[in-house]
Amino acid sequence: MRTYTQEEKQAVIDRVISGELSTHILADTGIPKSTFYGWLRAYREEQEADNRRTVSIRNFHLLENKVARLESIVEILKSAPCTPKAPLRQRLYAAEQLYGKYNVHVICDAFDIPRGTFYNHVLRNKKDNTWYAKRREELRLRIQEIYDESNQIFGATKIAAVMKSEGFKVSNEMVRTLMRDMGLVSIRQSAKKLHEDEGRKYKNLLNQEFDTCKPNEVWVSDVTYFKYGENAYCICVIIDLFSRMVVGYKISKTNSTQLVKSTFQIAYKARQPDSSLVFHTDRGSNYRSKTMNDYMRSLNITHSFSRAHVPYDNSVMESFFASMKRDELYRTKYRSESDFRSAVDKYMIFYNTKRPHKKLQYKTPEQKEEEYALKLKDF
Repeated sequence: MRTYTQEEKQAVIDRVISGELSTHILADTGIPKSTFYGWLRAYREEQEADNRRTVSIRNFHLLENKVARLESIVEILKSAPCTPKAPLRQRLYAAEQLYGKYNVHVICDAFDIPRGTFYNHVLRNKKDNTWYAKRREELRLRIQEIYDESNQIFGATKIAAVMKSEGFKVSNEMVRTLMRDMGLVSIRQSAKKLHEDEGRKYKNLLNQEFDTCKPNEVWVSDVTYFKYGENAYCICVIIDLFSRMVVGYKISKTNSTQLVKSTFQIAYKARQPDSSLVFHTDRGSNYRSKTMNDYMRSLNITHSFSRAHVPYDNSVMESFFASMKRDELYRTKYRSESDFRSAVDKYMIFYNTKRPHKKLQYKTPEQKEEEYALKLKDF
């Protein structure tokens, strides 16, 4: 029975973590199923042991909230005119003065008052409570001012944050209630309409039709990530659908508009397409940016977009990245960043000139383009 090195085991685990199907990994490596699943089981047990030794982020936040709650209770009791043992009437009066400054749950806990009793007291008295009405009117005026200054973008949480920074003793719940009474709604809450508008703006012109008749009709592009050492590298690639040839690629440590624009410039300079070119991508912010939109317009190039959360709309790129990771990135242990970058360069050459493609009747992208050039000569 073959013995596998730790590096080989880790490479297989990394492929599973990246989302590659187990069936693909087994077929590709020839590792026995029992061995493969044994590695996975050992990895999961190790992860579970690590999790038991650490405080989860959720538990940390719960502890943070608990501490903040207790600090608020202490702050309330320090400034209160009575103690939690005082008669109910005194406690209700003291609690009412703090209504809107602190969370109602915290106020009631501090004075040991049932929340229902407190709400009944406030609602019963607020019509005749001059202090209460004056305070709410003061808060309403400032809420309206902040809302207008933000061009109607800020919701209750942001408005409350601004008011707290100005010295107002308000809670998110108080601001939210007042905004509801005033009919103020953040324009961000109309997200569904914005999403529908976005669908009309970013049209999918391919509709999963990936066959073209000649080079430079349609290019597709995407960005994938690969972690080496402590850094995650972004690899942007552009492929011509006609021959499946990589016509441009670039590596960066940030997935930015500059990365996709400079990759496109590399491809454009090499191929010199005319304005009939369609450039198809996903809806990542780097591709949808004003910079890219203006650049596409300057070249009279049409930009097509996949539908949101539908990877099959750009399946050619998904397939390419899966092949690159399987053929090269997950198989090799790089000695340095320059070693990794050099390997990517070599793989792109290999992919274009040596790797047969099923969609091309097992021709390479280079052979497909040469075949097209010969046909043009004959005409």
